[in-house]
Amino acid sequence: MKYKYIIFDCDGVLVDSEEISNTVLIEMAKEVNAEIKMEYALKNFAGKSLRSSFNYIENLIGKQLPSHFENDFRKRTFNAFKTKLKPIKGIHDLLNNISVPYCVASSGPLEKIELNLTITGLIEKFENRIFSSYEIGSWKPNPGIFEYASKKMGYKPNECAVIEDSIAGVKAARKGGFDVFGFTNKKNQTDFENEGAKVFFEMNKLKELLIK
Repeated sequence: MKYKYIIFDCDGVLVDSEEISNTVLIEMAKEVNAEIKMEYALKNFAGKSLRSSFNYIENLIGKQLPSHFENDFRKRTFNAFKTKLKPIKGIHDLLNNISVPYCVASSGPLEKIELNLTITGLIEKFENRIFSSYEIGSWKPNPGIFEYASKKMGYKPNECAVIEDSIAGVKAARKGGFDVFGFTNKKNQTDFENEGAKVFFEMNKLKELLIK
């Protein structure tokens, strides 16, 4: 394999959580009189800090969100994950067939990453190799989380490949000097390629790209 180490994002790459969490966010935004379309949320919130999404809602309504808003959001999303969350199609097979070590580096809090990996049967594959932006106080598109993960595991950026599904994540990886593979769809292909990502549409196609 071309790379010595693989760094996976979590939401939208390992677990199919983006639409679930954004559904909750849209519902809660509506409760405070803010209208957000799913298409906008998926394109603009993916990969970024939760705070940035809250800031967007606050700008729409012209005031701060209630102090309990984040806790309520976490509770509602966690409950939704427990009944609806599934692994990304093909991810189990891919991980079983990768010949180099790997980890997960995500913008989400550690509790959320561990919950989602547990629900989808992936947790054992990432034991002691889970990195959260909350550990270092740095969120994408800043490259900090990828730099932190690679350094902790003993690899240089040019020895690693990052697997992302968001423009913010692609930008972060490229800023940090990493090769990045964008898991997206044909509608967003050009945007990802313009940011320097090597694009793929199905998880079962990724291994052959990592070998080249």
